Amino acid sequence: MSYKKATQILPQELLIKVQEYIDGEFLYIPRISDNKKNWGATTSTRQELHDRNESIYSDYLSGQSMDFLAEKYFLSLKSIQRIVGQLKKEHNE
Repeated sequence: MSYKKATQILPQELLIKVQEYIDGEFLYIPRISDNKKNWGATTSTRQELHDRNESIYSDYLSGQSMDFLAEKYFLSLKSIQRIVGQLKKEHNE
């Protein structure tokens, strides 16, 4: 999300109308629902997390304990259990 100057984007009449409701404050204008992007769609975060989770699952399959994986990846034991459970389900389908 980036900021735009209303004076450079909005027609003068519309700017005056908006200023009647909010003057000199920040205003968030949400995206049209058809234009919304999924979380992680504009960055590599989604792929990085997927790769990390696959590494966790691979380590688990090679015999590393969940406690060790929690320490290795700086995650809670519960998170490791959730990741392993999800990937177990995905790989068995």
